[in-house]
Order: sequence, then C-alpha cells, then structure tokens
Amino acid sequence: MDKSQLLIREKLEKLEHQILSPLAAKSDESKGRERPEKPCHIRPAFQRDRDRIIHSKPFRRLKHKTQVFLAPTGDHYRTRLTHTIEVSQIARTAAKALFLNEDLTEAIALGHDLGHTPFGHAGEGALDRIHPGGFHHAAQSLRVVEILANEGKGLNLTWEVRDGIRQHTKGKAMPILSSEKDGAATLEGKLVRAADIIAYTNHDIEDALQAKLIRKQDIPAECLKLLGASHRNRINTMLSDLIEETGKAGQNRVVMSPAVLEATEKLRQFLFEQVYEHPAIAGEVEKATKVIHDLYRFFVKRPEKLLEVTGKKKLRFGLEQEVCDFIAGMTDRYALELFQRLFVPSPWT
Repeated sequence: MDKSQLLIREKLEKLEHQILSPLAAKSDESKGRERPEKPCHIRPAFQRDRDRIIHSKPFRRLKHKTQVFLAPTGDHYRTRLTHTIEVSQIARTAAKALFLNEDLTEAIALGHDLGHTPFGHAGEGALDRIHPGGFHHAAQSLRVVEILANEGKGLNLTWEVRDGIRQHTKGKAMPILSSEKDGAATLEGKLVRAADIIAYTNHDIEDALQAKLIRKQDIPAECLKLLGASHRNRINTMLSDLIEETGKAGQNRVVMSPAVLEATEKLRQFLFEQVYEHPAIAGEVEKATKVIHDLYRFFVKRPEKLLEVTGKKKLRFGLEQEVCDFIAGMTDRYALELFQRLFVPSPWT
C-alpha cells in the first residue's frame, strides 16, 4: 500500500478541524464503535458508516416500503426510500451551510428509517398493538444497525450515528425542534429530525394532491402565503430560515423563527387531520392491520413455519421478538404475497 494512501483519512480528519464549526462532531473524536476495529485508511469513521448503511439489505428494502400510500402502484408516489433520500438532501444542505459534519448527518439520515414496517405508520401501529414489548420504528432502526443487518452481525456503527438514529423519533405531539438537552447528542442528529419533518410535511402534501385526497385550496392559505405556494418554495423557506436562525443561535440546538415554525406546525397539523386520517387511507389501514396481525399470530403459533420461511435453523431471540423482527423487515409486497400464500386458497391445478 502506498504511503500517501495511509495519510488520506488523517488529512481528511485534520481538514474537519480546520473547516468545520466548533459545534460540529469530528470524526477522530467519535466515541467509537461497540466492537473496536481497524480504521479505514481512506474514509473517516462517519463516512464509513454512511457507506455501510447504503450497501445494507435493509436500506435496499426501503424502495418497496410505504411512505403514506400503501403499496403504491403509481410511479411518482414517495416510498420510504425516496423519503429517506429527500431527508438526507435537506439535512446535508443545512449541515454544509452551518459547517457541520456532512458525513455524520448523511449517515443518520440514511439510517433513520431502516426499522420501518411494511405499510408505513399503519404497520407500525399494528405491530405496536400486538407485540407484547410494543414497537417503535426508531428503536427498531437501532436494532437493525446494531443486531439484525449484515446477516445478524450488525453494522457496528459509531456511537454518534446510532444516537442520531435512536433520537430521530417524531410523532403528532413531537415538536419539530430539539433543545440543547433533548433529542440527539450532536447538532447533526438534531438537524436530521428537523429535516425529516420538513421533508414529509412537504412531499406528503404533494402526494396527497396527486392522489386527489386534498385540493390546493384546502391547504391553509396563511401557510402558503408565508412559506410558499409550491413544494420547492416551501422547502426553501423552511430550510433557509432554519439555517439562518440556527446559525445565529450558535448553540447545540436547531432553531426556526417563530412565524415560520408556527406555519410549519400548522401545515403538519393539517396533514394529520386531512391526509393521514382521511377515510380513504383509514380503510386501507384496517386492511394493513389485519395483514400484520394475522401474520404475527400465525408465526407465534407455528414457530416451525417461521424457521421454514426465514431459512433459519434456530431462533436466536425469543419467539415473539423473532416474529416482530421478521414482519418489521418485510416490504409491502412481500407481506401481501406471504399473506396470500398462507391464508388465501390457491386454485387447484
């Protein structure tokens, strides 16, 4: 190996200290991995984590997992993968503008939804109700990168990436912004949570308009007036405001101006009331719930079938946890195919 190659990672690490903000996480100051390993001679630690996530099977499965519309057949509806890419783009833009660690930001963004179930939040809610330990996709995403991915060996990511994945969680009552004390430990992780909400608040509106669940005149006019009438303009307003206000604050927290934050919250509330709880979606949620619950009960009662379908020789964890992991990892289409195979009679040939 050429001696100059050995210095590439070290040069990049030194460059981080020269260029990045004092608030930025530095690759050579990471708290490390659960299992110590030899550093890469080219890539700093967070860049290596990003690459491991991109090359993992759970990441590839995101292309066939629901964002809002269950098992969509239209070419232009978002999937969990396209959502993840949009979150990454928004978060990286903010990180670069604030001179934060872009590799860490991207790694967290790309890994934040790896544990999501088939059928989006409908599947998550269904698993949460039937699994004795409960279920949340953020905790499952962490479980994926620590234990399940890489044929059960985990990806052995750095502490900072795992912390960002664990803390990205959001919900109807979850505030968009993180204070210095709550959310991820790094400012990069806090940025990803905000970017996640900015992304879905805008692209879910665009998908709902395409699906004709809502009309443009249904969207609160005051939000459009302040944030912008188009998807592009709204993201630009939200992101520009977040960058400017966070930069001025100069602290380990993400900040938006009161007016833009209020309009963003109002738009998100509109989505919950008019899109996520729309009768057309609610009907599909009931069907998705039945698929998840029937699959879960079937495999809990017949563990030998779980071994047969997964190709495992033995169960590594408790039966219910194994069933939960198996179902959470399914794509929409695989869950539907398996349900069809197990519960729908096949024509006699």
